[in-house]
Amino acid sequence: MTSPESKNFIEINFPVLRRRTDRVLRGAGQLAVSTVRLPAAFAPLVQLLLNDEPISRDQLSDELDSLFEALYQHPISEQSRALTRYLRKYKLIPNEETTEGLIQFLVKQVVSRSPVEVPEALVDEFWDFFHELISAPELKGLVELNLEIIRSVLRTYEPLLVDLVNRTKHLRRVNQVAISDMLIKARVLRSDLVILRRQIRAIRYIKPFLQTDPKDFATQAQIVAQMVREFGPLFIKMAQVAAANADFLPEEIASELRVFQQDVSPMTAEEVNQAFLECYGKTPQEIYFHFDVSKPLRSGSIGSVYVAKKPVIRNGEEVLIPLVVKVARHNLEREFQMGALALELMLISSQYWAPHSKLLPFLEAMSKQVKEFAKGFEQELNFEGEAAVQNRFFERSLEGECWAVPRLYSATGRVIEMEYLDTAVSVDRLVKEIAGAEKGKIQRRVAQRFLYTVLQHVLIYQEFHGDLHPGNIMVTPEGRLYLIDWGNTVAMEGKWALVWDYVVGAISGDIDQLTDALIDMSTQPEFNRERRGVIRHALADTLAKKQVEPLGHRPWKVLFREGRPGLHRRLQSVMHLLSNTYHLGIIVQSDYLHLSRSLTAMAGTYLNLYEGLPRTQMLTDLGLGVALFPYHLTKDRIQNRLRRFQDRLLPG
Repeated sequence: MTSPESKNFIEINFPVLRRRTDRVLRGAGQLAVSTVRLPAAFAPLVQLLLNDEPISRDQLSDELDSLFEALYQHPISEQSRALTRYLRKYKLIPNEETTEGLIQFLVKQVVSRSPVEVPEALVDEFWDFFHELISAPELKGLVELNLEIIRSVLRTYEPLLVDLVNRTKHLRRVNQVAISDMLIKARVLRSDLVILRRQIRAIRYIKPFLQTDPKDFATQAQIVAQMVREFGPLFIKMAQVAAANADFLPEEIASELRVFQQDVSPMTAEEVNQAFLECYGKTPQEIYFHFDVSKPLRSGSIGSVYVAKKPVIRNGEEVLIPLVVKVARHNLEREFQMGALALELMLISSQYWAPHSKLLPFLEAMSKQVKEFAKGFEQELNFEGEAAVQNRFFERSLEGECWAVPRLYSATGRVIEMEYLDTAVSVDRLVKEIAGAEKGKIQRRVAQRFLYTVLQHVLIYQEFHGDLHPGNIMVTPEGRLYLIDWGNTVAMEGKWALVWDYVVGAISGDIDQLTDALIDMSTQPEFNRERRGVIRHALADTLAKKQVEPLGHRPWKVLFREGRPGLHRRLQSVMHLLSNTYHLGIIVQSDYLHLSRSLTAMAGTYLNLYEGLPRTQMLTDLGLGVALFPYHLTKDRIQNRLRRFQDRLLPG
């Protein structure tokens, strides 16, 4: 007989075994069915590529989105999430606790490295902001993260892929004429990998930056400058934006950033020659005299500027005239796109080494905002468009005597010829070099002309220079301003009402007006209107923390009670709310971001012109300049007409 102990030992719990067996079988069945169905998910994409009709980017994007959605839904992705949760639970890979520890480390680094003491209340406000970030869905598994990285890369290359597919279809239908062009397109990938590798490598400077002494600003400045140079044009443009308003930075770092407003590494002789061969079929030495490829007048992120002489026919005789030749760098469009992709990949990858559900919407919004911001920079790559803008403002400058624009001689896709200003110097050089009792008077006179110029462009033409930092403003001995580098402009037509509502709403603390304006400025206004209540609540909470209360029916009484500190808080909220909307999931349109960038550059230039002068003098001149603008405009126009009349009376 079997003993009771033996009976208990061999007893099997059949219900539990049956449930587990059913679960395993169902899982295996689902995996098998999903795997069998997976080729069907590829069928629409394959059909789109194989048919004879040309495709659009939207068609390709929709089919890729459908395919990746099917991949996301595959049981392997679910198993990946379960495995990832297990690895994070037992701290085999980074988890939310390590992310919060990383954030705490970064906050300590910022506080310890700050050139001024950071109040404890500000640190507490940051942690309130951190914990109030919008919660995201469950953290993604490792397979999903890899799929997302692959989709991001494919999304970047969709225009190139569409072009390659359509050209392939054309060749299949007609002939092999475009094969060589396709090979050139295919080589773009190899070039992009070189650019992307360099940009990702440049991000490594973050580690040595954090390892420096918190107060060693000189070393930190050198590291930042090296990272910017190695990353390339996108970071250089961002450095120029930061340098335009670098009052909050240590002087050592601000000085390094200002260098990028004046000069960066010049183009090589091969790059310059290639640009001329592409546009004219000749080298610059075959077109100009004294064109020294090794000695540019200045170099920027977009290209290099040279001085040369060119023979022209005037009054029936051939004469040599000096001119400025601006040459665009090669492959800039790919540099900007790869730069945005490198930052996007870094942010997506951060979900592995810093996983935290509340950071996901913040990082995703930041990634999209970087792409939107880069759109404005890409406008500067079109030299023919820049020439059209420069010609437009040149004609406008003829209406007055205060400011001018260099005369344009010719323009192609990568080369612009224009007037050479032999006696003009940049504004920042003027401020540094003038000395003596007349220095303050000269600074104020130049500042007055600059303010008048800005007001005329903003109020009269409703279009203004997109990057008026000191390096783009030249001054002649007579005090006339010359505005150069017209690659980026801001048009205010159709934006005034929205900008006004936003500024007034932020300053007055009108939550409804501010919410509606910010939603209309976003890239997805209809989607954001559906979540207006959430956005309004977040903005109200932010203004409350900034101590910006509604002005109500007696605004002057409230402003008088708050005094200068209150006005300063309200003005800060205008810039803060526009630039710090990531936690709301709002992506601001590129036009409004670059409007903010342009206004910041102009404000920084105006402040620099008053270096060494009392701030009360600047405020007084600013108030008078705005109040007397109609008078100065009328006077300028009358003087210009009198000069033209006198020129017509003079013989010859």
